[in-house]
This record gives sequence, structure tokens and C-alpha cells, in this order.
Amino acid sequence: MNNSALVIGGGIAGIQAALDIGDAGFKVYLVEKEPSVGGRMSQLDKTFPTLDCSACILTPKMVDVSRHPNIELLTYSEVTDVQDAAGEFRVTVKRKPRYVDVTKCTGCGSCAEACRLKGRVVDTFNAEIGKRSAIYVPFPQAVPLKYTVDPTKCLFLTRGVCGKTFLCKDACKADAIDFNMKESFVDLNVGAIIVATGFDPFNAALKPELGYGTYPNVISSLQFERLSSASGPTAGRIVLNGKEPQEVVFVQCVGSRDQTTGNLYCSRVCCMITAKHAHLVKDRIHDARVTVFYADIRAFGKGFEEFYDRVRAEGVNYRRGYVSEIFKRGEKLVVRSEDTLLGQPVEVTADLVVLSNGLVPRPETDPIAKLLNLAKSADGFLAEAHPKMRPVDTTTDGVFLAGCVQGPKDIPDTVAHAKAAASAAIVRLRSHG
Repeated sequence: MNNSALVIGGGIAGIQAALDIGDAGFKVYLVEKEPSVGGRMSQLDKTFPTLDCSACILTPKMVDVSRHPNIELLTYSEVTDVQDAAGEFRVTVKRKPRYVDVTKCTGCGSCAEACRLKGRVVDTFNAEIGKRSAIYVPFPQAVPLKYTVDPTKCLFLTRGVCGKTFLCKDACKADAIDFNMKESFVDLNVGAIIVATGFDPFNAALKPELGYGTYPNVISSLQFERLSSASGPTAGRIVLNGKEPQEVVFVQCVGSRDQTTGNLYCSRVCCMITAKHAHLVKDRIHDARVTVFYADIRAFGKGFEEFYDRVRAEGVNYRRGYVSEIFKRGEKLVVRSEDTLLGQPVEVTADLVVLSNGLVPRPETDPIAKLLNLAKSADGFLAEAHPKMRPVDTTTDGVFLAGCVQGPKDIPDTVAHAKAAASAAIVRLRSHG
């Protein structure tokens, strides 16, 4: 059997698994569909409950995985085919064209500055609250720090014309931009596969009564994360239309524990994400009135209960009850709910409402499950072989799960799960090597 491993997904789970297997002396191919590794953790500003800088934790690991002698990084790539042959996996990886030669690109940014669409393309990394160029790096700490042309937005690639000259190409002193690039395919033979494709936030537009997508000042928790981040579009200032909100309401369990959406499970992290965000509002807008509507508080982790107590002591008002409706009255939003502890309906006005989205499986989960012959649990995430005895194994021998692809987790549990998956893969590679 081949004694190399494939890790699918370059978030914190995939990075940790790849580093552990590489440190054990085995070859690792790390495949990430985005232009940079980092995943969802790279979009975070602070981590609960310690409020450590997310980038300070993640960026060194991103650099390590790119420089590790045993790890080959395949970014902007996707696994398209897997064949199981006598305990060995034959894998086909599609490498999408960046239209930028990574061997020449210096990451200087002159191309993005010159792009005709500078500041006009919706920035998905910033959760669609910022704008970028059609040629971009996702964020300043991206690994690799190489530019990519967005084929769905670039005027030349979509319309065949970009004025009389190519401004980005003319601005690139390294002559790195090549619009003749085509997709290519790489064939790999590996002895173990770790799936670490992560999660997506629940689409709050599926709860129209909450006003997401209707009112600009109703935003998701990920959008608030980018709004409060020093690397975000407002440089960390919590402002909407140039004004600081004085009344902020957080709504928990949006898309979790909800029969109307079919997501009956608890997403585990939402309570503490809200507590962190409420703390950030009080820290940066001292006189802001902050209200949190919750169903139950689940502060299960190390230091979580203490952090929840700290946030309440800072003046955050927690009210128990599901929000039934959010609507506009004059210049204010009105959040309508029932306070189940008082047993009466309540209305709270707000300048800003933040919806704490649950975690759902990524669209890639179904194709990956079919490629690798994996089962899914009732919640739509990939199923482990046994929830107690084999939490990282799957029913396909040699395929392991890491992180939120198996179910919602916070960062410490994700890292622990990834290290367990790496250990299982190492045992397999050593026993068959």
C-alpha cells in the first residue's frame, strides 16, 4: 500500500491533520478548493473564551503547512474522482486555473489596484459586507500569498473584453498574469484519506420573519465577525452607514433546534459566539444597550460558563424566548418575542440585529460522500463508524473524518478530532507500509 495520505480541506482541521502526519514522516497532499488555506477560522477576529487573536493562532500553522517538507499544498483544487484499488486510493485532483503564474507572482497587489472592477466585486471572505477587485487574494495573511483572477467576475473572462488594454496585466511588473491558463489534473496514489471539508453557516434568509436580506441592519454572526475584525472592511469599527449602533440585539438558535428548517440539532458554538460578540459591542461601544434572546444557554466547554457570567456582568441583558418577528418601525428595528421567564410578550427596539446562525453541512458534503462511499447521519453531516468507539473512522476502510464535517464543534474540539484522525491514518500507513 502507498504510504502517503490525502487531506481534503485546508481549514484548521485539515491543517492540523496534515502537520501531524507530515511530522510522523509520511507524505501528505493537502487539497483546498479556495485560493488559500485557513478555512472558517481565518474569518474570525477573536476566539472564545480567552479572546485570543484568531490569526495569531492560525497564521503560523498556515505557514508551517506550506513550508513542511512532507506536505504538498494543492490550493484552488478539488478532488474529482477516487478509486479504491486493493487498499490503495487512486485520486484525481482538478487544479483550477488562477490565471496567475504562482512562480512569478510576488503578491505585491499592483494588479488588484489597477483592476477596472476595483472595489466593485462582492467580497465573500468578508461575508459580502465589503468589496474587492476581480483579481484578489482572499485576506492579507493568505497562504500562498498569490493573486487569483475571479473567473465569474473578470470582464475579459466573462465578456471577452476589458477595454483597449488589460490594466491588471499591464500593472504586473512580474508578468505573472496569463489568461491562457487551463485547468489541469493531477493523479495521486495514497494509502489513507482524511476528509476535513468543514461547515457552512445556516442561510438566515430561510427564516424570512427575521428580516435577513430585507433590512440592511439585520446581519449574520459571520458578518458581525468581519465587521468587528481589525482586518475587516471597517478596520474593526462596529458601524453601519457610518454610525455606531446604540441598541444591539442578538438572536440565538437561528437555523438550529428548529423544526421549520429540519435542523433539530444544537450547533454547539452559537451561545459562546454570541457571548463573544456581545462582549465586543460593550467593549467598543461602552454605552450601547445589548440584549440577547436565547432558548437555552449551553456553556459546556472549559472556561465557557465563566465567560458567560463575565458578559452578563458587563451589562448584557439575556432574555429567554424565541424571536417570532423582526420588523421596522420608523428608523428602528423592532424585535418581537415572548419572555418565557416572565410569561409575557415583549418588543425590543434595535439599531442592529445580529442573527447567530447555526452550522450546516457544506454543499461539497454530498459529492464527497458519493466519491468515498460514506454514510451521512440524520443531521446531514458525515457519519462516523461508531459514535463512542470509532469517532474518526468511517465505514470505508482507510477514510477518516476530522472536524466539523462530522458535526458542529468549537476550535479546540476540532483540533483534537483532527489529531485523532491523523493518528488513525498514521497507524494505518505504518501497519501497511
